[in-house]
Amino acid sequence: MGKKPYILWFDEIGLNDLPVVGGKNASLGEMRKELTRQGVNVPNGFAVTVNAYHALLDEGIVQDWHDSKSKPKIKEGIREIFSTLDVEDVENLSERGSRVRRLIHSLEFPREIVEEVVKAYRKLCKEYGEDTDVAVRSSATAEDLPGASFAGQQETYLNIRGEYALVQACKRCFASLFTNRAISYRTHKGFDHFSVALSIGVQKMVRSDQACSGVMFTIDTESGFPDVVYITGAYGLGENIVQGVINPDEFYVFKPCIKGNYKPIIQKTLGTKEIKMIYTLEGEGSTKNVPVSAQERANFILKDEEIIQLAEWGIKIEEHYSKKAEVYMAMDIEWAKDGITQELFILQARPETVKSQRAMNILETYSLKEKGRVLVQGKSVGEKIGAGPINVITSAREIEKFKKGEILVTQMTDPDWEPIMKIASGIVTDRGGRTCHAAIISRELGVPCVVGTSNGSEILKDYRSATVCCAEGETGWVFEGILDYEVKRFDMAHLEKPQTKIMMNVGDPNNAFHLSFIPNDGVGLARLEFIINNFIRIHPMALVRFDSLNDSHAKKEIEQLTIGYEDKEAFFVDRLAQGVAKIGAAFYPRDVIVRMSDFKSNEYANLIGGSEFEPVEDNPMIGFRGASRYYDESYQEGFALECMAMRKVRDEMGLTNVKLMIPFCRTVEEGRLVVAEMRKHGLIQGKNGLEIYMMCEIPSNVIMADEFAEIFDGFSIGSNDLTQLLLGLDRDSEKVSHIFDERDPSVKKMVQLVIERAKKNGRKIGICGQAPSDYPEFAEFLVRCGIDSISLNPDTVIKTTDKILQVEKELGIPRRKDSEEKALAAS
Repeated sequence: MGKKPYILWFDEIGLNDLPVVGGKNASLGEMRKELTRQGVNVPNGFAVTVNAYHALLDEGIVQDWHDSKSKPKIKEGIREIFSTLDVEDVENLSERGSRVRRLIHSLEFPREIVEEVVKAYRKLCKEYGEDTDVAVRSSATAEDLPGASFAGQQETYLNIRGEYALVQACKRCFASLFTNRAISYRTHKGFDHFSVALSIGVQKMVRSDQACSGVMFTIDTESGFPDVVYITGAYGLGENIVQGVINPDEFYVFKPCIKGNYKPIIQKTLGTKEIKMIYTLEGEGSTKNVPVSAQERANFILKDEEIIQLAEWGIKIEEHYSKKAEVYMAMDIEWAKDGITQELFILQARPETVKSQRAMNILETYSLKEKGRVLVQGKSVGEKIGAGPINVITSAREIEKFKKGEILVTQMTDPDWEPIMKIASGIVTDRGGRTCHAAIISRELGVPCVVGTSNGSEILKDYRSATVCCAEGETGWVFEGILDYEVKRFDMAHLEKPQTKIMMNVGDPNNAFHLSFIPNDGVGLARLEFIINNFIRIHPMALVRFDSLNDSHAKKEIEQLTIGYEDKEAFFVDRLAQGVAKIGAAFYPRDVIVRMSDFKSNEYANLIGGSEFEPVEDNPMIGFRGASRYYDESYQEGFALECMAMRKVRDEMGLTNVKLMIPFCRTVEEGRLVVAEMRKHGLIQGKNGLEIYMMCEIPSNVIMADEFAEIFDGFSIGSNDLTQLLLGLDRDSEKVSHIFDERDPSVKKMVQLVIERAKKNGRKIGICGQAPSDYPEFAEFLVRCGIDSISLNPDTVIKTTDKILQVEKELGIPRRKDSEEKALAAS
């Protein structure tokens, strides 16, 4: 046997070499060897192996030991220091960690190791230039394993130049195996301190200080939805993102459509990106934070082509690692863009260890049973709710004041905070995005966390208790007081599927990934109103006619909301397309039926700039709404924007499972006019599988069902409006609200009639109204009528499905077979 190597180049190592070079280096080597040939850029470098670590600890003698008669070797000295270690005692942990690190700092590297490190660095300089800048990163032998995320437990040193600086950085890296957080983490995970060894990765720095960098996951980190790549990033070096110092840009890319000629960027969120970390010349390894200009902050850090490029690399990395592991392996990847060459690079890749490991058959939902006053809001991490006394901690030195079950409130966290994070009932931070330290650790611990509140630590210090809610989509809420909530768990492993398709009503795109895990056959109703109201907020005509708007206050608001968009109309198209695309992606390839806008005139008027374009009506419920608006001169251009957004979803992003639906279509002629209007904007029935449905919610829709069937591909019954118009009452009126009942015999007769007419004409028919969600007996009635699909509110799907299964059994209708399920998915 030859001598064990102290240096191995990335090109020489792979995943099988983890015991020698640690998880991080093994992964870098794997990518350099296997994925560069597929076009994935990975900067070159080398590993200082664990053999060097063992040589340092085995040969080193403690020179300044307190007992002068016996000077033990390093390992013996460390064991003696740890003999009275108590990781639950913050002061005890800090004192013993500091002593161990001082021991290692005091050692001299064996000469042979220094010579080999210097020789390798000189070789790297020949490739990249004299005194080339490198990153010196720890790579522990227990790091980046599927069962334990050791990432971030040790230190990284950036912008290291020169031979002496590199050797010193390597020593500091070895000592960082004994940071307080690493000692605590190993103890809690049951790892012996000497069963984990450290290798070091020396990698050419990517000049992201002059461009941008970030983190990429090949899974949605909140819901565990596996079909997206989630990219986050900011200007400068990537440390600020991990540390949670800034709120980064965020991007979602849909995997299944990226393999065609599509650009399925289904969400782009502009971060504030207040500062960036850059190189400084003030000494070895020096970096500093500087402000980002207002103009840069108003722009996304990446072009669309770069977002797609990163996503494609993420998919290649995921596929490669999954193939090696023979099991699905979602990945957590660091990336950077070089500001000098303008090239993108992958810096690290490790298995994602939280959402990809969860039990997929168990659906767990949290919901508030009461609402309180909102104190602060930010980005939600996880989908849980937690409540308790508030404890605002401003420094890691104060963490011994924290008690189990409290809400931890602070500016941001780092690994030194982990001992108290695991006992918190909720976490709230001022800064950070979904890939910052607080988010990563709270996700792993299963603690609800709201990050990026801006001023949470300032506001919450004046309150005694709070409820942290991450169960309502992308926005996390912090409510005053301890509120009541419930947790429901469903085992979906053996849930049967009825022949009647069970679809869902979905409004909020930010809930879509989570809702997709509920057993379903797609979305029977996706409302544009929610997206327009919450993600756009501006009347479309106010964007079309922006230059001639009279309301100066509205113009100012629009300018602020559309920052980065010179073309105001493009803002509406992009935001609407992304909202719909996120729902379309969540349920792909199942049908997602999107209803074109159905605001009433008073609701349109409430949008920013809307009052200039809307009539004042005494009864907007039966006024200028739905189909009547789309071809009218006063809204035609606004409808054009809606059509452009839907075309973008289907033709540019590839989400052809999105179908379109026309609301409140009063006459057959109106139906023809709307379909012709859509055709003008490239939404052509039958092209690329486009189907156009109509809402059946006016008595004329039932009476003229045969004629409407010649125009539309299907019907969706809107039981609320149909009941209102059949019974001649305003459902917004308290005086007659007691009469409103979808189970009225007249309503049921009309529903039965239109189902018969649709079937006779070979058209699909479903229902998206409230009735089957509220009344199981109405769902039973629909099944007996032979309806094709029932679209339910998500919280009623499980119980209503059970009821429908019972009815179908009584009628002798067989359960849906696996082969039918596969055929449905394929279609």
